[in-house]
Amino acid sequence: MPEHSTSIAFRKTARLSVARDQLLNLFEITLGPLVLVLSLWIVALSTQGTLAPHHVILALIVFSLTFPGSAQLNLRPMRVIRHIIAGWLAVAGLLLFFGYVSGYLGYFERVILLTWAWVAPMSQIGAHFLLRLAAPAIREFQGQTKRAVLAGMNEQGIELARRLSNDIYSNVHVVGFFDDRTHDRLQNRDEFTVLGKIQDLPGFTKQNHIEAIYLSLPMASQQRILTLLDDLRDTTASIYFVPDTFVTDLIQGRMDVVSGVPVVAVCETPFTGISGLIKRGSDIVLSLLIIALVSPLLLLIALSVKLSSPGSVIFRQRRYGLDGQEIIVYKFRTMKVMEDGAAIRQASRDDPRVTRLGALLRRTSMDELPQFFNVLQGRMSIVGPRPHAVVHNEMYRKLIKGYMLRHKVRPGITGWAQVNGYRGETETLDKMKGRIDLDLDYLRNWSLRLDLYIIAKTVWVIFKGEHAR
Repeated sequence: MPEHSTSIAFRKTARLSVARDQLLNLFEITLGPLVLVLSLWIVALSTQGTLAPHHVILALIVFSLTFPGSAQLNLRPMRVIRHIIAGWLAVAGLLLFFGYVSGYLGYFERVILLTWAWVAPMSQIGAHFLLRLAAPAIREFQGQTKRAVLAGMNEQGIELARRLSNDIYSNVHVVGFFDDRTHDRLQNRDEFTVLGKIQDLPGFTKQNHIEAIYLSLPMASQQRILTLLDDLRDTTASIYFVPDTFVTDLIQGRMDVVSGVPVVAVCETPFTGISGLIKRGSDIVLSLLIIALVSPLLLLIALSVKLSSPGSVIFRQRRYGLDGQEIIVYKFRTMKVMEDGAAIRQASRDDPRVTRLGALLRRTSMDELPQFFNVLQGRMSIVGPRPHAVVHNEMYRKLIKGYMLRHKVRPGITGWAQVNGYRGETETLDKMKGRIDLDLDYLRNWSLRLDLYIIAKTVWVIFKGEHAR
């Protein structure tokens, strides 16, 4: 193939397109951010009768912070309402904070901001439930239900079939499975229909107008997959691979292009390209503002630690950071000892090593405040997996599969695990595994909106005085 033809083919592979059967998803991820913008403009027009430039600028900022919206059609109504309100409180809180510090808040009339503060989330909730009502019509516009079959009756194939069958907003109907194993060796053989052997799939596809085929075959079956793909060339069905996530955990799995060649990212950091700039920029700006605001508190705590017990004010401990590189993390000293060796015992409730002032600092998480300087140094992030002591890392990486994947990003002062009950001591392997599972969920689903939500919920958790479960 000529060089220029190859380049064109690879460029086409990299393009993102929205097909007709993806309209419902497009509506869902766009609706929330768009409603926030429109509600602001409507409030401004109804109050002032005109749309000022600062209203347009604020709308652009809000849209960039909230787009793309999250997929929530399959969530329970009350959970959707909670998500919308919590997300709006996080965004509104950040906007007010930056607006106050920068003086930009003075450009807006108070009545507009106060009205928009309650109109925005109510509009989002109303728009979401209107989309639920309109979803059947949108599905019908997308065309007839697609008939689909799956090759490989294994765990990930069965999970996909269940989700497609239970998703009332999906336009895919699962006809059944193809698998070469005998009936007694198949998983959940009574839950779904087994239509035949793998070799029967091409013929069945042509005879029964199958429109989508999901290949859920083991990665080791390369020749088997190639043969099947070759046989399926004589059909018009769309073909999809279902990654074997039980063999390798997908972190930010996506299609990418390297020097014009399409590749599949299996394990990647979410902070590449513009996302990395947004993450680092928000870390620097927020850290500088927080340090400026709490500097009197920092001095007061430092003096109190110095006077309350002998020893250094700042506790420096070696931790693993980005890509597993060793870093030094700062904390206010909360114990009578300074452990950083080959055997470190995790602090527990009523630990005799903890000073009385240290107990208060740990309970309110104020001992973590010096880590905002770690963020400015580029060693940490405000939100991310909490860093563990080096000795604990070396222990748990041997016990928990995928443990080191959490080091694909900078460790955080707070994280998704911490706002979901996993603060403080993890005295059992199950608790540590629960923390790691949530850390990996954060890597899979990162967005600036999620970071803002975690920051807001961290403040709420500390305010309520919640402890680890």
